[in-house]
Amino acid sequence: MGLPSDLSLSFLKGDGQNLFTKDVTVIEGEVATISCQVNKSDDSVIQLLNPNRQTIYFRDFRPLKDSRFQLLNFSSSELKVSLTNVSISDEGRYFCQLYTDPPQESYTTITVLVPPRNLMIDIQKDTAVEGEEIEVNCTAMASKPATTIRWFKGNKELKGKSEVEEWSDMYTVTSQLMLKVHKEDDGVPVICQVEHPAVTGNLQTQRYLEVQYKPQVHIQMTYPLQGLTREGDAFELTCEAIGKPQPVMVTWVRVDDEMPQHAVLSGPNLFINNLNKTDNGTYRCEASNIVGKAHSDYMLYVYDSRAGEEGTIGAVDHAVIGGVVAVVVFAMLCLLIILGRYFARHKGTYFTHEAKGADDAADADTAIINAEGGQNNSEEKKEYFI
Repeated sequence: MGLPSDLSLSFLKGDGQNLFTKDVTVIEGEVATISCQVNKSDDSVIQLLNPNRQTIYFRDFRPLKDSRFQLLNFSSSELKVSLTNVSISDEGRYFCQLYTDPPQESYTTITVLVPPRNLMIDIQKDTAVEGEEIEVNCTAMASKPATTIRWFKGNKELKGKSEVEEWSDMYTVTSQLMLKVHKEDDGVPVICQVEHPAVTGNLQTQRYLEVQYKPQVHIQMTYPLQGLTREGDAFELTCEAIGKPQPVMVTWVRVDDEMPQHAVLSGPNLFINNLNKTDNGTYRCEASNIVGKAHSDYMLYVYDSRAGEEGTIGAVDHAVIGGVVAVVVFAMLCLLIILGRYFARHKGTYFTHEAKGADDAADADTAIINAEGGQNNSEEKKEYFI
């Protein structure tokens, strides 16, 4: 029977050691298994003792009255015992003894892991104001070993400062996080997450931030729809203000001037009927809450009543002119093509008549005389016949 590699250290504790075991790590409340193994059995007696040197099992007999110990296997080469519902008080050295000559002894250490009994998160202020720095604390109580605490704001990991307090072999860890909040943090969770060898998965607790911030103001022109403000038109602006707490009201003012007498104010809306040049100016929407106040400006410029129409008429005129020019150019091209074909057709006939009279000449000189004086010769011939 070969010796497992993870047990070699226990086996080599003494020269000629024939008895070996291994250490056990168990989570509180679970089951620990202790095994005393003999490498070369000679049927010697095996027994198991607790940290107080009390006999748990002698061969297959249990003198100790603790029923949590149960025999799993007994043979000449192994004594295997289980311990159920392990607690922190069960931690320590357990001894395996083999009654040879001389007797042999080996020990196994049981280590009990205790997960945090309670995980609490505390925020210094239930409601914070944007730009303010707040303190957040997370406490993991009564664990063994000490826990590691990690901080997250949403999906972003943050760095905190931890302190460890030990009491009766148990550890309490408190981590402090200093956090400067902004309006974007409103409703975002702050998460305290624990890492511990006795914890599988994520053990965490969280609190949602509540951040108050001053209003954000936005002005939108709801009329006229085309966006061009002309004399005689109606004009309307709507003011949108969002904050925490929500502003209960908004106010309209005209910067560096009085509001026009014909302007109508209705909550977030500003309405001016029959615009004229005197309405030009900057109109401001103001909103406030307990955190602060904010505003947004809109500059109004009133155009002439026919503004925008000249551009449309000019565009139409240019289109008509362009069409006429295109037609004229096309007609001229067609005329040039027709004339070209006509001249090309009559050019051959002209040269044929010009050479007539020289067709029957005997030589070049006679052809020239006939071409130049052909008409006179014809007349002479006519006179001759008469």
